[in-house]
Amino acid sequence: MKVLLINGSPHEKGNTTIALTEMEKIFKTQGIETEIVRVGSLAVRGCIACGSCKTKGKCVFDDIVNELAEKFKSADGLVVASPVYYASANATLVAVLDRLFYSTSFDKSMKVGASVVVARRGGCSATFDELNKYFTICGMPIVSSQYWNSVHGRTPGQALQDEEGLQTMRTLARNMVFLIQSIQLGKEKYGLPQKEVWKPTHFIK
Repeated sequence: MKVLLINGSPHEKGNTTIALTEMEKIFKTQGIETEIVRVGSLAVRGCIACGSCKTKGKCVFDDIVNELAEKFKSADGLVVASPVYYASANATLVAVLDRLFYSTSFDKSMKVGASVVVARRGGCSATFDELNKYFTICGMPIVSSQYWNSVHGRTPGQALQDEEGLQTMRTLARNMVFLIQSIQLGKEKYGLPQKEVWKPTHFIK
């Protein structure tokens, strides 16, 4: 089983990295394959709604998004993590996720999702909600922890002092492993839930 972790921080050794590393330690003890991909420092443009992905099968901008698409497809779980900027996620991460989720046509149902946010002080809940919306639009169960999935720290390394935050990350990772394994057993015994043909309803005819 594999979990893909996307780090939206532009800082290689920042507090977001500390949070994800704490999760990765637990994943490895449980035999889960992991890969952390840092995107926050990359030059990634947003979606332009060109629709090319519907015919090409990938985003027209051939960058990290198309690389992540294959990793996401083969993963059982996805963690997206971001520092908080103005009570929101890093804009680069948002651009990556917009294009990643829109341009990929593979079934994401029952892949497990978790979001992680890191802030000096405020804005965690708003950013947490923002990131979770990527999961809820495509049938991905969201993993919870003992508290909202947040860690606090301003300068690099301060997150190590947030004992509750790091414990929340470890609990999140354990819960994620349990949910992934439970879903795998459920798929083997019962299969995936039946899907209806999509009935798009537009507000303007």
